[in-house]
Order: sequence, then C-alpha cells, then structure tokens
Amino acid sequence: MTMASDRPPFRLTGWHVLAGLVVFFGVTIAVDSIMIVDAYRSYPGEAAASPYEEGLAFDSEIAQQARQQALGWRMTAGFTSAGALAVSVTDRDGRAVSGLKLDGSLERPATTEGRRELTFHETAPGAYQAPATALSGAWDLSLRAEDSQGRRFDATRRLVL
Repeated sequence: MTMASDRPPFRLTGWHVLAGLVVFFGVTIAVDSIMIVDAYRSYPGEAAASPYEEGLAFDSEIAQQARQQALGWRMTAGFTSAGALAVSVTDRDGRAVSGLKLDGSLERPATTEGRRELTFHETAPGAYQAPATALSGAWDLSLRAEDSQGRRFDATRRLVL
C-alpha cells in the first residue's frame, strides 16, 4: 500500500528567489554596517589635533631641518640589557656632544594610545639614558636635544623589540 502525498512537490518561484536575495543582501549590509561603525568608533583616523595648523608650520620645519643639518650632530638609539633606552650624540667629527637637555617620547606607529614620555640623563659624555621598561613590539621614538646656546636637534626613529 502506497500513500500518495497530497502536497505538490516544491517549486522554486520568482518570489522565493526575491526573498533569498533580499535576505542575503540584508544580512550583508547589516554586518558591514556594524563593522564600519565599530571601526570608526575604535579609530576615527585623527592622529593630529590640528592638522591644518601643522600643515602651515611645514616651512618652519624645513628651516629647522636645514639648521639641524648645519650642526652635523648624529644620534644613535637602542635599548640596554637593563631595559633602558640609550642615546648617543656625536658631532660631525665623531666627538661626543655633552651637556644637552634631551627629551623624548615613545608611541606606537598606528595609534597615539600608550604614549610614554621620556626624560634622559647624561651617563657619560654624549651618552644619555632614560628608563623604558616593559616594552615589546614596534615603537616610534621622537627625540629633541637642545644645548646651552639654544641649538636644537630633532630625531625620529622606529625601534622594534
């Protein structure tokens, strides 16, 4: 004894295809919207508080770089085994430059969060150190050195631990 089904077999119609497309694109748009909002909230893209004013100051930065090149100072930076950040400053003849006021900062390349201000102390002629413990990964080091005559030297380096 066989029983015949009273229901007709399933047929794919235009309404089924339309409903499938609406659901597919609705889910895709909803997920994309959530990801866009989350990305914008976590990093709005603004790294500078006043980018327009910084752009106007570009000419003075170029003049500072020319004065800096005329000084002929060279800076090298690295980490000691004790976890301190060591910087050495020499002139164009390789002599140590001592008596500088040296300040700096460390920050991550992609964000301004986790920024650390550094205060350096001269440990030997031309050798300066600042405590910088518990660091790992990539960091951008910004340094500013100034001597007693007001001559300034700025340097930036990418350090990877």
